[in-house]
Amino acid sequence: MNGRQLQKLGVPEECVREAITAIQFAIASRTTDSKQIKPKIKEILDAPEAYRADEYFAKFAQAIIDDRNFVRAEPVAYETWGKSGIDQESHFQMRQACSVPVAVAGALMPDAHVGYGLPIGGVLACENAVIPYAVGVDIACRMKLSVLDIGADSIDSQFNRFKEALEGGTRFGVGKEYQKPQAHAVMDADWSITRITREKKDRAWKQLGTSGSGNHFVEFGVLTLTERDEELNLEAGQYVALLSHSGSRGAGAAVCSTYSAIAQAALPKKYEDLGRLAWLDLDSEAGQEYWAAMNLMGDYAAANHDVIHRQVSKLLGSQIIAGVENHHNFAWKETHGGKEVIVHRKGATPAAAGELGVIPGSMADPAFVVRGKGNAASLGSASHGAGRQMSRTKARDKFSWNAVKNDLEKKGVRVLSAGADEVPGAYKDIRQVMNEQADLVDIVARFDPRIVKMCDDGSKAED
Repeated sequence: MNGRQLQKLGVPEECVREAITAIQFAIASRTTDSKQIKPKIKEILDAPEAYRADEYFAKFAQAIIDDRNFVRAEPVAYETWGKSGIDQESHFQMRQACSVPVAVAGALMPDAHVGYGLPIGGVLACENAVIPYAVGVDIACRMKLSVLDIGADSIDSQFNRFKEALEGGTRFGVGKEYQKPQAHAVMDADWSITRITREKKDRAWKQLGTSGSGNHFVEFGVLTLTERDEELNLEAGQYVALLSHSGSRGAGAAVCSTYSAIAQAALPKKYEDLGRLAWLDLDSEAGQEYWAAMNLMGDYAAANHDVIHRQVSKLLGSQIIAGVENHHNFAWKETHGGKEVIVHRKGATPAAAGELGVIPGSMADPAFVVRGKGNAASLGSASHGAGRQMSRTKARDKFSWNAVKNDLEKKGVRVLSAGADEVPGAYKDIRQVMNEQADLVDIVARFDPRIVKMCDDGSKAED
């Protein structure tokens, strides 16, 4: 009998494998012939307890009993930062994520808003399993800040020089590529670790050094330190800095799509409502493949920023003297509560004790260089930005881009290109967000945007 025939008899989908194994075992032993199978299955379905000790059908009977006794566990608890500014749908998504059977802990950051599967700003720890959509579509989206050896007053006095460096140092838009691929050691890595990374290597190479769309940006600004920082090796003062936000481009999206589909196809029927929260066991072949591909995408995203900063600083004629960078949209093997777990941070910044990171605001508001406090309740995490308070559609309907751009210019922020869906009014107040996570990070420095470049061609958001 095949799986479909067994399910018609009433065998739960989760028990079909045990049923087929038992049938094959019984027939091979010659104690049961094919004509007896159908009534035997019906007998077991009627009274599985009577077959617990059966030589051939015990495991199938136990599977039936376990299936009928199954009760979903209560979701694991999670703590929330910035409670007043987070919508109920984000909380619904977080509760659902915490009900995944492999979940062991969670946290919700103050920039949280609705995403796919895990909300943006969601942190989820799982036991020996990874959830592709809890990592995100733009795998290893990250921040990178480089401090340059050039006077802070030069941004205004030499505007065209900075403008040309930004416009020549990267490219924005879905699918944007370089005709002549950029050089970086990441392209010498083993891209054959999975079928999808092997197939996407050429595209990834052409997109190396590009910035994509959505909330991705590259901008110049003034970094202010109020006191010397030993780790950065910078004295108190003001510096020109280059800040970028983007991820693993088309290759990362393909990895997410491929392995999320595999996870969802294997999702047990009793958990089908979890949808995009489908997980991959790290001991499985698919789980190991995704983990390897995700980490390669992390290296690629870092290389993407390296190329952008290298090109922009070269065009500007400056040297990089210090820097900070960090992933979000990633999963890490970490120890929490004395146990190794897989910590997903979807739109959340790693903030272990002493760990440096960058948390941006909007094109009108500051970004902050921070040092983590290692708060155990947040799983050593903080927000990845200000967080949206308005959908893209609503922002485009509400704001006039030309009016916003003119207002920003009066405030000293010149926007070379962007879309109305990324206006400052679409975001929460970064200052309030930082106040709400004062127990997660210390502020080391403040970055004020002065020249901003984003995608303005109407491309679908890749963030």
